[in-house]
Amino acid sequence: MGYRIPEETIEQIRRSVDIVDVISDYVQLKKQGRNYFGLCPFHGEKTPSFSVSPDKQIFHCFGCGAGGNVFSFLMDIEGISFVEAAKRLASKANIELPDVQIASRANANLKANEVSKMMEAHELLKKFYHHLLLNTKEGQEALDYLLARGFTRDIIEQFEIGYSLNSWDAAAKLLAGHGFSLDMMEKAGLVIRREDGSYFDRFRNRIMFPIHDHQGATIAFSGRILGEGQPKYLNSPETMIFNKSKILYNFHNARVHIRKNQQAILFEGFADVIAAVKAGLPQSVATMGTSLTEEQARILRRNVESVIICYDADMAGIEAAFRASQLLTEAGCYVKIATMPDGLDPDEYVSKFGPERFRADVIDASVSFMSFKMTYFKKGKNLQNESDQIRYVDEVLHELAKLSNPVELDYYLRQLANEFSLSLEALRQQLHRYRQSNRKHENSSFYKAAVSKQPTEKKLLPAFHNAERMLIAHMLRSREIAFAVQQAVQGNFNIEEHRAIVTYLYAFYEEGNEPDVSAFIQRLNDEQLKKLVTELSMLLINENISSQELNDYIKHVLNYPKWLKLKEKEIEKNEAERQKDFIKAARIAKEMIEMKKLLL
Repeated sequence: MGYRIPEETIEQIRRSVDIVDVISDYVQLKKQGRNYFGLCPFHGEKTPSFSVSPDKQIFHCFGCGAGGNVFSFLMDIEGISFVEAAKRLASKANIELPDVQIASRANANLKANEVSKMMEAHELLKKFYHHLLLNTKEGQEALDYLLARGFTRDIIEQFEIGYSLNSWDAAAKLLAGHGFSLDMMEKAGLVIRREDGSYFDRFRNRIMFPIHDHQGATIAFSGRILGEGQPKYLNSPETMIFNKSKILYNFHNARVHIRKNQQAILFEGFADVIAAVKAGLPQSVATMGTSLTEEQARILRRNVESVIICYDADMAGIEAAFRASQLLTEAGCYVKIATMPDGLDPDEYVSKFGPERFRADVIDASVSFMSFKMTYFKKGKNLQNESDQIRYVDEVLHELAKLSNPVELDYYLRQLANEFSLSLEALRQQLHRYRQSNRKHENSSFYKAAVSKQPTEKKLLPAFHNAERMLIAHMLRSREIAFAVQQAVQGNFNIEEHRAIVTYLYAFYEEGNEPDVSAFIQRLNDEQLKKLVTELSMLLINENISSQELNDYIKHVLNYPKWLKLKEKEIEKNEAERQKDFIKAARIAKEMIEMKKLLL
């Protein structure tokens, strides 16, 4: 069975939530004039082209064309159905949904139900594991271990840490007892199927760290073994609800602090994040045991500009920090690197030296990406050796050639000159050569990119097309203008999509509705029409349109078919002249004169 929400309830939800509040959970927005702007969450960009209108309760990206209302945004960003989006918004607005059922008609509903069940199962197990850790004798050893490691009860409760029993089927029995299909639970990564068809628990005798999606729903676990054994950490496999390349650990809690502090701190593992939060750094997040991905870098950039990377001090950690810094820089972040002492990870440092020293000596002492690169390039070189010195200076100059800030550039050039007793002028000459080489490469790359993009670039639109766009933009804001256009043009717009939009719009107003773009979008079933309506409603137009301007637009729309017929007549006349049928050519020419009079 599927679920259907009455239209009046949908309208109540739409009016009860503010699109700016909803989108702010995903995108860092800044007010400019009447609208808010930020980096588009639907395509990679460094300059904000994503606009949210609180007046119209819609969003639109001028870069990729994404647009719609608050329902559209949630459906697109989360990849969920309309019903699921409505449920989330209803919860946010404290609106109870009626229990209305209809026959299911799509696999999407089935998938949404599976996702919901998987999340429910994870939530149940999270509470079960948490209870076992804090309130049972079976969990006492695990609790003692955590307390000995410096975890407090507050931290354990904040991160909802738990303990999985040293049992083969405790979780499987619990899930089955609550009506969950164990076949589905296998897909969710919570149990494993034996060859005989029975199931056993994936996590046994482990300290359990729940993993949440960016909205706070539990979607996976990471379990640390209690005592000896391998693997030390066991993570949930990737499932329908868990994709580790798209998730940042603790992001659901850290987002508000990231915005408040205008800074994110990125770690390699969840234990480091917990230690950092314990040390008073709630803006901390971590990758899911893998290298930072482009998607994760974009998520961070949408929320903040400044990112501090704090990885382990071993070679693997340094290499990972270098790659992460490059990704974040390319995403448009200002990156700094916090350097850990050799042999210690952030969790161990906090335990050994305390929160204050961690904040002061590690996080606050973080260095710029360029400074980190200069240290990085020294690895594996003997700088007492002349050839290694030259190779090092050459590598650093290649990186300095990419800097755009002249003050920063001058600072590092002088540092390089002083360290190796080199002429500042010689360094600048070599730097100039590298910069020229970079420009040639960039120009070539830009040309190739421009050529490849040509087919998709927007072309200048003909006058009638622009006139139709401007008319619809005014019609979306005024019933009176819409009815005036209806009387003059009816549905005779020349662009097929425009004809569809005005047909819906006439009906919308005839039902007695006032201008409301967000409500109108909700009536449209076609996603492309929704995006086009959003784009048109964001056009800059003269609020007080004159009769002359309105009539000019209408004339362009009505005259276009006449121009097409005129061109057909011209082709006929030219063909008659080619065949030396001058009488016919003269007759057609006379018809063309009369047709042109109608265009004046």
